[in-house]
Amino acid sequence: MTSWERVYEKWNSFQQLEPSLKEELDQLEGDQTALEDAFYKELSFGTGGMRGVIGAGINRMNVYTIRKAVNGLANYLLEHTVNVKDRGVVISYDSRNMSREFALETAKVLGAYGITAYVFTSLRPTPLLSFAVRYLGAVSGVMITASHNPPEYNGFKVYNEDGGQITSDQASKIISYIGETQDELLVPYLEQDQLEEKELLNWVKDEIDNAYLERLVQISKLHSDEIAEAKQMPFVFTPLHGTAYELVTSGLKQLNFNNVHIVGEQALPDPEFSTVTSPNPEEHQAFSMAMELGKTIDAEILLATDPDADRLGVAVKKHTGDYQVLTGNQLGALLLDYILSHSDKALLKSGRMLKTVVTSELGRAIADSYGIKTINTLTGFKYIGEKIHEFDATGESFVFGYEESYGYLISSFARDKDAVQAAMMACEMAYYWKKQDKTLLDVLHGLYEKHGFYLEGMTSLTFKGKEGSEQISAIMDSIRQHPMESIADFQVEKIEDYLTGERIIVDEKEKVEEIELPNENMMKFILEQDSWVCLRPSGTEPKIKCYYGVCGKNVQDSKDKLTALQKEMDEQLNLSTKR
Repeated sequence: MTSWERVYEKWNSFQQLEPSLKEELDQLEGDQTALEDAFYKELSFGTGGMRGVIGAGINRMNVYTIRKAVNGLANYLLEHTVNVKDRGVVISYDSRNMSREFALETAKVLGAYGITAYVFTSLRPTPLLSFAVRYLGAVSGVMITASHNPPEYNGFKVYNEDGGQITSDQASKIISYIGETQDELLVPYLEQDQLEEKELLNWVKDEIDNAYLERLVQISKLHSDEIAEAKQMPFVFTPLHGTAYELVTSGLKQLNFNNVHIVGEQALPDPEFSTVTSPNPEEHQAFSMAMELGKTIDAEILLATDPDADRLGVAVKKHTGDYQVLTGNQLGALLLDYILSHSDKALLKSGRMLKTVVTSELGRAIADSYGIKTINTLTGFKYIGEKIHEFDATGESFVFGYEESYGYLISSFARDKDAVQAAMMACEMAYYWKKQDKTLLDVLHGLYEKHGFYLEGMTSLTFKGKEGSEQISAIMDSIRQHPMESIADFQVEKIEDYLTGERIIVDEKEKVEEIELPNENMMKFILEQDSWVCLRPSGTEPKIKCYYGVCGKNVQDSKDKLTALQKEMDEQLNLSTKR
């Protein structure tokens, strides 16, 4: 009997197994492939938490894998933080299947250790959870979400006392404590009535929302008289069946945006996300209903947030009347320029802009023009949150942070990407430029003319299951062992290996520089002509992603260069899978 079969037998013979999970195991009986995938490994707890398909097995999201993760978190908190039981943990959840149940399971295990849990009475966005940890002075936060993954997924995301995603060091320690839990089926927990009797479960209602909205209005760059005036410019907003409806509409109302139209079919929470192929604003299909409504009311821009409201997508009306969905890099550049052009000069002296290594260099060019220093971080907003925390000690000022995958943060009262902040600022920005007879596309073209025609792209290969994980590792090993000297006739000038922390200067073969960032399985090739390619296995999906960036003489030149890079890398990745 193999190791996974022994775990399966343990689950299958457990008398108290949750009935729905027992029923699933009965249905899978005899399906060796499906059972092996469910039991061959434990669901990976990465640098921010874990995410997976809901179902039976240690490689699935269920009450037992949740309890095991919380058991590790509780032991970590008791050993490494102070006043844990009194300060407590804040727990929020989105609209996905089992989200509320997993939130309560989290509170039940914490309660067994005497740790107070603050649980929202209904679904709330991820950025509000980040804010709530700071507002309540809690030791940690847990968000039950799988962001924009398909409906069959859910996840468990952990935040530290700063309101940011846990650091790599914190994650390693939590993983160690999780590993000490011998049997996920026997983790101690209290029932809900016991928690309430012991006052270990506090239900959170509107207090946090109101405090957040008070901070939200303060990020506006409009003068008080401009805020007071009624704004009739029409906008369309869709929360894509997620958590953002209340906060986004309330935030816009505070600025007197009185002509916001909601996509009614997508306003209510729906764990199946039944009106979209994917609840991801990066996917243009997610805007189809918003575009229909936008044309009906002649909306200036369309807003779409993902289910847990940490990502924002924006589509802008073109002069033809159709809508163009902005990339994350484009919206980030527009927001950055608007914020910096309306910021106090004293702030700019110590100001810092944060972006990830795979985010457009257009942001750096814009920041340079205002005298703002740009700091690169690894991919993932947790690293931007870590840098903001460092600024608290160094005296540097955070002015804006963003990543290409639709994540933005304007003010650090939250410490994770915040689609609510971004939605409000996007509307304000569009309103400001409309008063000057410009669309956001006009402004974007002006930025290109001034700073360069930057263009980016991303492709990915998906490999599922055990074999898929092994294949992704093999691809990265192959690229390391056979590094490319040129890509699509662009000479490689530098090779950055974030796993070894080394930057190799190709012209000077002996010269190796240290990359002062945490280690991660990612490689970036810096090419001539301000171009680059980066390979990175996804931390949340069974994919390997390839990012590209170019800067051409004009729009067409950039498109041609990007197409050439993508074609070459597709061929290289196919070769790597065969080596």
